Amino acid sequence: MPAKGRIITESEPVSEKVSEQVSSVPHFDFNKYTLSLEPEKRTLTIPETEETFDVTIRPMSWSKRNQIISNSLKFTQDGSTGFDGDAYVRSCLKEMLIDAPWGRTTEAFLISIDDRLGSALETLVPKAFGGEDGSNGVDIDTVKKE
Repeated sequence: MPAKGRIITESEPVSEKVSEQVSSVPHFDFNKYTLSLEPEKRTLTIPETEETFDVTIRPMSWSKRNQIISNSLKFTQDGSTGFDGDAYVRSCLKEMLIDAPWGRTTEAFLISIDDRLGSALETLVPKAFGGEDGSNGVDIDTVKKE
């Protein structure tokens, strides 16, 4: 017995061709945003003496950079904050430098070098704030002077 309100016919159902247009959304490839585990060899030049030297660095992850930035922020009792640019640069260099002419990069080594070598090494350090390409970023010399 048919249900009330239903019309039953004996004819074959009409099948309509339904065409689906599937938009070709490109597959997101997260692999192109992950760091290579391969160390990178860089040649640095000390501008004043034109001496060059090779170092091997490991890429710094976004997360590790943020961790070092957080550790470099200082909070005072009155609620203001300050950024310790020196601590940031030293921490980054100790994290990044795998091989260098002086051997292991330690705190003792970093506090013993002069501006010429220090400035050359600073070029390896990612910007603490803003873009990696320097746009809208805070210059490290400006941060250190504050």
